This record gives sequence, structure tokens and C-alpha cells, in this order.
Amino acid sequence: MKTKSRASARSAGQSSIKAGAQIIVDTLIEQGVDTMFGYTGGVVLPLFDRLYDAPINFIIPRHEQGGCHMADAYARASGKVGVVVATSGPGACNLVTGLATAMMDSVPLVALTGQVRTELIGNDAFQEADTTGITRPVTKYNGIVKDVKDLARTVREAFHIASTGRPGPVLIDLPVDVEVNKCAADGKADMRLPGYRVRAKGHSRQISMAARAINKSKQPVLYVGGGVIISNAAEELRALAETAHLPVTMTLLGLGSYDQRKPESLDMLGMHGSAYANYAVQECDLLIAVGARFDDRVTGKVATFAPNAKIIHVDIDPSSISKNVSVDIPVVGDAKTILGQLAKEVEYQERKEWFAKIAQWKKKFAFRYDQSTSAVKPQYVIEELCRQTKNEAIVTTGVGQNQMWAAQFYKFVKPRQLISSGGLGTMGYGLPAAIGTQIAKPEATVVDIDGDHSFNMTMTELATAVEHNLPINVCILNNGYMGMVRQWQELFYGKRYSKSYVKNPQYEAVAKALGAVGMTVDKKADVPGAIKQMLKEKGPCVVDFRVEREENVWPMVPAGKSINEMDGLDILESMA
Repeated sequence: MKTKSRASARSAGQSSIKAGAQIIVDTLIEQGVDTMFGYTGGVVLPLFDRLYDAPINFIIPRHEQGGCHMADAYARASGKVGVVVATSGPGACNLVTGLATAMMDSVPLVALTGQVRTELIGNDAFQEADTTGITRPVTKYNGIVKDVKDLARTVREAFHIASTGRPGPVLIDLPVDVEVNKCAADGKADMRLPGYRVRAKGHSRQISMAARAINKSKQPVLYVGGGVIISNAAEELRALAETAHLPVTMTLLGLGSYDQRKPESLDMLGMHGSAYANYAVQECDLLIAVGARFDDRVTGKVATFAPNAKIIHVDIDPSSISKNVSVDIPVVGDAKTILGQLAKEVEYQERKEWFAKIAQWKKKFAFRYDQSTSAVKPQYVIEELCRQTKNEAIVTTGVGQNQMWAAQFYKFVKPRQLISSGGLGTMGYGLPAAIGTQIAKPEATVVDIDGDHSFNMTMTELATAVEHNLPINVCILNNGYMGMVRQWQELFYGKRYSKSYVKNPQYEAVAKALGAVGMTVDKKADVPGAIKQMLKEKGPCVVDFRVEREENVWPMVPAGKSINEMDGLDILESMA
């Protein structure tokens, strides 16, 4: 019996000895990872060899940047941590734009990058780059593992840091010898990180102060950012808005946190936001900011932003509070928890005069466009798309005019319904984001509302969608220009369209060459039928909408102006 017991113990001890690459895979599975994105290469071959037998769906993009955007969108759509892998040197460097995109928008992401052998680091070895040095400014945390014994703990820490507090990307650099070396695999350890503390529960006194301010206000505005969606606080937000009877305006990344069909919705605010939201913010006596960071595209000229308002700021990141705009009542903590507590302490106020004034602004300055022309208007395409999808599609976007029109004319009704690059404004994001979103939500209707220049940057990822037979719908608002740049050149540079135009390919032909369905629409009458056909397709479909070439996004707050100093209001009024 003793001999058998010792043999069993010796066998168990031997079975716990694992290579670093296997430890990584086991820890990823432990963290609930079932989908990954990335590109292989020499120094990550040990890891990919262990992934060969792993129960993980692995998506290979056509470029590492595309893979990073896919993982980012997968995280935004699902609420899980996205995972991307790249090899050393150029592979890791190709992740930088995707990491910066995730960093600016607080997206939980873990990047695993290969590295040359530890003894070669610093010697300019083949495909060596200082990955941690390069990515430090665009990650929440990063580090290099030089001892296989630290691998499991480091991977667990990466997921914890990426997903807690204000989320963000975390990068782990993996020398190839660490992937090969062996050690005894440790069990799941407690997560204790000195110096890393997340304050989720807001201070009760601050919350009560905020509630009293809300109860006393005559003209309040609830200003909501992406933090509400990240914290899954949409229901708590709705409860607060209805209980206290508050108008709600949202940032680009906050869209979907509150049903835009409700009368309390002021839609998006800021540079290309609604005039009624901007006027309401400028005239409010109380601004309640939740999960928003007072971005310059929201505030306009900071010195004149919300000049009559007392400001409440709820955010889980204490460094965001009073960073751009001084606030009167700071509340540090998780939006879901704090909104729930606020809803219990606030009282219903009728505020008839305030809502009547807002209603007048809404009627006078609604989002409009010229519907009398026979040209294909981009706004019409989006309105028709919204109608046929019944406000239920998940929309990804490129960056520029297409993004702003999507924010203005598609009415979002639920969280995680708009997947877009907000802070960094990354062109090329829309198509790979649609792929990551469709993988995260296979039953959803996913539509990429893209610009031609944005689509050009990552169009090869259409082959990834074809390979996996993903039914993504790509609507290219093709005006032949880098649209927002052209608009600025028209308004501020005397219509000198310097280098904002390129000759585009025939997108229908490109789509078909890559194995997708392609269509071209250049007549207004054909728009509804094309959208209907697109939505019926079982695989990827690209529709090239040849829209009016010099259409502008209105309203617009010029740089350096207050958010109530909007251009284009006369144009909107004239089309009433």
C-alpha cells in the first residue's frame, strides 16, 4: 500500500510539471477564455502548438491590427475580456494602434506577445523590439515574464487588472524560452496586488449630497458616458432618470445606455451632437456626469462649458474627476452601485418648464437633411437601415462623417449596441470590429456603417469574415473623400481639398473577389431594396452606397468655440 501511494504521489507530481506554453493555455481556460484572435510567428510557436489541442476558438486576421480590433470589439459586445496574440518585433508593433484604441475607450483586453530568448534581449536580435517600452503609454499595465514560475500568476493578474476598476488593455511579453521551460503548475491563487485597489462603493455622504442637489435642481441634465455601459448600469440609469424625471444626454460611447426613443432622451451632445442637448447643458443648473470624462469633443471651450451648473461627477477612476472640468460633488465608485443608491434617495420633480423648453429646441433643431433631392443621402441610408432592423442591430463604425451620421440617425435602444472608436478615432476600426462583434454575438444582426477611406484601411479583413462565414453587413457610405477632413477643408481652408481624395476600388468587385456578396447602389430608389437583400444574406455582404459627395454633418461646433456656438443650425431650420 505504501509503495503504491508513493508511486501515485510521484506520478501526480510529475504530471503537474508543465511547459510555460501549456501553463499559459491552462490559465487562459481557467479565466474563461473560449475565443482568441491573433497571428502566429517564430517565437510564439510553442504557444500555438499548445493551442492546437485547446478548446479555444482561434480567429486568424489578415493583419495584427485587425486582430486587435476584433478582440477589442469582442470585449465591448460581450462584456468579457478580449484576448489577442502576436509574435515579436513587427507583430507586436502592429498591435499598438489597437491597444491605444482600447486604452482610450477603457476596453478590457489582454495581449500576449512573443519575445526573443531572454539572453538575446537588448542585442538587436532578429525580430526583437522593446515591446513593453513601446506599449507602456497605451496599456493600463504591461510587463515581461522572465521566469516560467511567474507565468500563471502574471496571466491571472493581467485579466484582473484589465477587467476591474476602469478597464483597459494589459500586455504580457513572453520570451520564447519561458514558453518552453518547465515548472510545477500552481493552483489558482488569491489576487493580491499591492498598490492596486478598486473603490467600487461610493461614499454615502457624497451620494446623499448628490441626491439633495438633484432634488433641489430646476433644470438638471444627466450626462452619460461609456462607463455606464461598461458597468452594466443601464437599468439603474433608467431607474434614476425616471424616478427623478431627468433629461438624459449621452456621449458617443454612451449611446445605447438609455433608450433614445424615450422623450427624456436628448441624444448625443458635443461637437456633432444635437443642438437641444448642447443648449440644455449650457443652460442647466445641475449637470450629473456618470461614467464620462469631459472629453474636448463634448465640452468645446472648457472655460464656457455649463457655466450655470453645479457639477456632480460619478466615476470609478479618481484621476478622471476634475481632470478637465472642476466638479462640485465628486463620487468615486462603480456607476451601477452608485446609480442604484441615488435612485433610492431622489424624488420625482415635474419640471414642466424645463421639459417644455427642451421640447421647443427638439422641434426647432431636430437632425434633418434635404429629402427633396434624388441623390443618395447618407442619412437616408442610415434611417432606412434603422427602420428595417427595427433599432435592434449592433452597429460598428469607421471614423469620420459615417460615424457621426450613424450616431445621429440610428436610434439606439440598448447597451453594447454601438461599437465604435471614440477617444482615439481609429479609421479602419469598423470592419474588424464587426467581425469581433459577430463572433461575440452570433445571433445578432451586425452592421458596419463605414466610410470609404476607413474601409480601405482594413478591407482585407473581409477575407476573415468569409473564412468563418460570418453574416456581417457592411454599408460603405462612399463619397470618394476622407469626408470629415474634406468638410473641414471646405469650411476652414477655402475648399482647397488637399489630398483628401483618392480613387477607390470597385467595392462590389473587391467583395466578390474575396468571396463575399457585393452590391452597388447609386440611386435613391434602390436603397430600401438593397438593404433588404443585404440583411437576407447568410454570409458577409458589402453594399457600396454612392452617396452625395459633399454632404456635411450638421450641426458642428468649430474648434475653440462653446458647445452652444454651432454652425449649421440655419440649415437645419430651413429644412423643417
